[in-house]
Amino acid sequence: MPKEPKDTRAALVASASALLDSGGIDAVTLREVGRLAGVSHTAPHEHFADREALLAAVAVRELERLGEIVDGAARQSLSSQDALRTVLRSYTAWALEHPTRFRLVFGSRPRPREDLDRAAGRARAALTAVVAQCQRDGVVPGGDPERRTALLLAVVHGAVDLHLAGHLLPGGGGRAGPDDLVDDLLDLLGAAAG
Repeated sequence: MPKEPKDTRAALVASASALLDSGGIDAVTLREVGRLAGVSHTAPHEHFADREALLAAVAVRELERLGEIVDGAARQSLSSQDALRTVLRSYTAWALEHPTRFRLVFGSRPRPREDLDRAAGRARAALTAVVAQCQRDGVVPGGDPERRTALLLAVVHGAVDLHLAGHLLPGGGGRAGPDDLVDDLLDLLGAAAG
């Protein structure tokens, strides 16, 4: 029985993600994605205009997963500070486990993509809501929650990039890992808020 179109699209995105993880962006071709997904070599062209559209679909899926991580932490019966810590540590774990996906999602784009911008906006809004709750609870200083969110993301992204490059290691450079810097930043923000 042939795969339904929705299943085919999902299989293509999953195959592209696997290729991305194993060989980087250059390994992702429509032909190879189709082969790995077990569909005809023309099937990817029926779902994606080009490789850029396929990679954008992978990025959208990853942003949706990040949004789910944020929503899941916010739904748990945690303090707002613990929810934020859980979110940022989960975010860091995802980036370290999937560095090529991390770079795909947060790298520069050749041209704007509405689907990607919408997914990024939803994920960021969910994180900003957690930050705003932390501000109301007095564990993150007041001010524009968007800017506080940008600060948190800048530290997380910088820590991940430094770690991936070997410049930030618990037993070496920086004497810390990305999670340690997340904890340090939250401690500093908590002290500043108090």
